[in-house]
Amino acid sequence: MNDLKDRAAIVGIGATEFSKESGRSEMQLAVEAIRAALDDAGLAPSDVDGMSVFTMENNPEIQVMRNLGFGDLRFFSRVHYGGGAACATTLQAAMAVATGVADVVVCYRAMNERSGRRFGAGVQDRAFAATAEGSSYSWYSPFGLTTPASWVAMFAQRYLHDYGATTEDFGRVAVADRKHAANNPKAWFYEQPITLEDHQKSRWIVEPLRLLDCCQESDGGQAIIVTRPDRARDLKQKPVLIRAAAQGAGAQQHMMTSYYRDDFTGLPEMGVVARELWSSSGIGPQDVQTAVLYDHFTPFVLVQLEEFGFCKRGEAKDFVRDGHLEMGGRLPTNTHGGQLGEAYIHGMNGVAEGVRQVRGTSVNQVTGAEHVLVTAGTGVPTSGLLLGS
Repeated sequence: MNDLKDRAAIVGIGATEFSKESGRSEMQLAVEAIRAALDDAGLAPSDVDGMSVFTMENNPEIQVMRNLGFGDLRFFSRVHYGGGAACATTLQAAMAVATGVADVVVCYRAMNERSGRRFGAGVQDRAFAATAEGSSYSWYSPFGLTTPASWVAMFAQRYLHDYGATTEDFGRVAVADRKHAANNPKAWFYEQPITLEDHQKSRWIVEPLRLLDCCQESDGGQAIIVTRPDRARDLKQKPVLIRAAAQGAGAQQHMMTSYYRDDFTGLPEMGVVARELWSSSGIGPQDVQTAVLYDHFTPFVLVQLEEFGFCKRGEAKDFVRDGHLEMGGRLPTNTHGGQLGEAYIHGMNGVAEGVRQVRGTSVNQVTGAEHVLVTAGTGVPTSGLLLGS
């Protein structure tokens, strides 16, 4: 059991607008988001002495710090595995401030993922690289599995077969996200809810995934500021305590293609995260009022509900059919609209929504949101947070 409980707090969040064509560099997006987060916290650039980011981030720490006027850095850290790093950047920041390695750590993600490199386009045009990571694609690319949607579709088809779920159950995730996004002026799909019929009529991408099962491609930046709770009390915002933080990779882990396990209808890596969060925080799923579950593809939301114990294996279909993901349900989920409805910023905007729920400032505020679960990318080595007041 780790010893991070309540030893670090999120004190600032900041973002650019979310768009399909930002019209500026990824560096400018990063600088804007970080400056907004510092302003939110009431901190100056000179207060920052640590940075924690994704390995996929294109904006080097030393260039960001020069553009913002930071002083010396005492800590910098990068986390691999794409969206799986979303909560892990905050975990690294929390460890740094809890141990005195740094005082104020900035976590950020900025990308032109729609107007620049589009992740959804797949890996078929990548140059061959004789590396351990590159060689893994040889297991499935020759069979036409070259895009994230195709990788997840294999998993989704098996899940439907084993548990009697339907594509309408996937659609209920999308409907809930878009309903929440419709109330969020920051969301790309603001005032654009969908119905289950809309979902079922949307075109196939890779069966059984339809267009509305797949997250957006977005341009934008998001930043998070982490410091010690004692320092947080003197800043502008109500501190949001990091009750627990964890990373997880499961046995026989692959990158969204873990087809070689005895059972691939679960997400064992998220199970690792769940067990660590519950054990180190001393709370359980019954104590969580709302969640931000990584939703790059709708089927993985169902499986996360099961891995975290909100329902038993194979019963997430019943959970979503009963409306529990929507406001007034047992676990309002992705109240900002998620990556399907607000924006795809590799999950960092989900961390920000968790902060807003604890602060009491979400556009879809859950009454009595004392504990919020936030998860990172699914199908890959991943991470999660429990945030509390």
